[in-house]
Amino acid sequence: MNSLAPLQSSTLAPLSGVRHGFYTRRGGVSEGIYNSLNCGLGSGDAREAVIENRGRAMAFLDLPEEALATNFQIHSPDVVVVDKVWPRDERPRADAMVTRMPGLALGILTADCAPMLFADEAARVIGAAHAGWRGAVTGVAEATIAAMAKLGAEPRRIRAAIGPCIAQASYEVGPEFPGPFLVQDRGNERFFRPSLRPGHFMFDLAGYLRARLKAIGIAEIDIVARDTCAESYAFFSYRRTTLAGGKDYGRGLSAIALDG
Repeated sequence: MNSLAPLQSSTLAPLSGVRHGFYTRRGGVSEGIYNSLNCGLGSGDAREAVIENRGRAMAFLDLPEEALATNFQIHSPDVVVVDKVWPRDERPRADAMVTRMPGLALGILTADCAPMLFADEAARVIGAAHAGWRGAVTGVAEATIAAMAKLGAEPRRIRAAIGPCIAQASYEVGPEFPGPFLVQDRGNERFFRPSLRPGHFMFDLAGYLRARLKAIGIAEIDIVARDTCAESYAFFSYRRTTLAGGKDYGRGLSAIALDG
């Protein structure tokens, strides 16, 4: 099997006219701490290596590198509608994108945060979102679905996939949690379990996002259950890097596109 071949979601793979992939860190040209498929323009990696990696990833979607749209991600609930790919150095500050344009890939970059990909096959509308805990709690998932609906999608038809992210077993949070989540809903307590350290908790980011999507009527939701922090051979991880004293890290790509 080609080491660059992306992971697939069981909810999105059967859709006609929709291509997607959750890429691992393997199959690229970057070296050192960015080894090897680092697709993050915001990293300290050599720019030419990042562009080559992005091109290799797009080849699996039968698209050129120039067809890949990525944001300057800021941990927000902000969404942009994409009708053409912007220049690499003019990326909008937002954490989600939607489009109905064929031949254009929506790309999300992560290193422990959750990438989410969405598609309404009938309406031919797709979306992609980046969700760390801040984006999750402030509603980036709901904002993406609302933006897709403005383009003609219907929540009951949308299929969603939550890609590889930091798993609960690796995601320890401090005593400031779970407060912001319990203010919204006391039932959110189920996404936190006590850590071995007093006053700390282990947070289920993917489970929380799935619950929020279910609450707004998304019926088909898949979690690609891989732990980006624990699986160093397969994924980049902000937490793993910082715990080891590292200053920078690669970013993995997740992308979705409509056939042209």
